[in-house]
Amino acid sequence: MDTLTSAERSIRMGRIKGKNTKPEMFVRRLIHGMGYRYRLHVRHLPGRPDLVFKGRRKIIFVHGCFWHRHSDCHLARLPKSRLDFWKPKLEQNKARDEIVKRELQSQGWSVLIVWECELSDQERLANRIQDFLTDNK
Repeated sequence: MDTLTSAERSIRMGRIKGKNTKPEMFVRRLIHGMGYRYRLHVRHLPGRPDLVFKGRRKIIFVHGCFWHRHSDCHLARLPKSRLDFWKPKLEQNKARDEIVKRELQSQGWSVLIVWECELSDQERLANRIQDFLTDNK
């Protein structure tokens, strides 16, 4: 049973952002500090990628572990209530992400997913992004 009223739940869910999230802003500042420039949320590309490096044909998505079902991650736990609602919704997000990734790759883009839980080790994340952006594949 939900502990909030329908109106309270609606307000809380309405505060969840789809872009310019804290993890996304963290990654954007990190990449900008590394000297790379990018475009944001390009509408004509499948999935409206978070960061697009057009000249390099590279795309970075910044995914929240809960919303995008990061495998074997403690942040990707399922809610305790309304599993009949949440489980299909979250699994659909994961399936859609895979379809978008395949579409982008078929168009010649390289795709990197940065997970929310990876932000805690900034040096490792910076190295991973650097390797991705400088790889000529």
